[in-house]
Amino acid sequence: MRLFKRIAIVAALAFTGLAIGLFWFVKVHDFSAREKPTALEAFFARRARNLSIPAEAGEKRNPLSATPIALAEARDHFADHCAVCHANDGSGMTEMGSNMYPPTPDMRKPDTQELTDGQIFYIIRNGIRFTGMPGWGGEGDENWKLVLFIRHLPQLTAEEVELMKEINHLGSEKEMSHR
Repeated sequence: MRLFKRIAIVAALAFTGLAIGLFWFVKVHDFSAREKPTALEAFFARRARNLSIPAEAGEKRNPLSATPIALAEARDHFADHCAVCHANDGSGMTEMGSNMYPPTPDMRKPDTQELTDGQIFYIIRNGIRFTGMPGWGGEGDENWKLVLFIRHLPQLTAEEVELMKEINHLGSEKEMSHR
């Protein structure tokens, strides 16, 4: 019985400490979407994202090849549907993308490029809860072509970005330059 009491006291103290810590964190950092996520928030958000993707989804392989036609179709789709948040170059540096909480990630960087094709496909199809990334549904080739294009973003040429601007009219007035 004494052991049970000690465990209950330790648990109550731990819970009280966590509650005080959470209260302090909220008072100091509030819930404004204008704030940059802390390193701790980013760490846990990435872990939650990875845990939310079923293992079998991550194992899927892209059935399509990165042919010029597939990349052009995906580029046009991305420009029309995705660039408003992700920017033509995948940087996320748009008025919409940079003001989300958390901000839209730079898809050219390892946090996205190191995901498997299946994980990227799953995110496109199902979205990411508690972020601005909606789930677009679909099972077909269109999503797999977008995976190809996301893989291509680090090698995107200035000519390709100009072609995208013809589709979405994102220019210097809407897209924030950080180069």
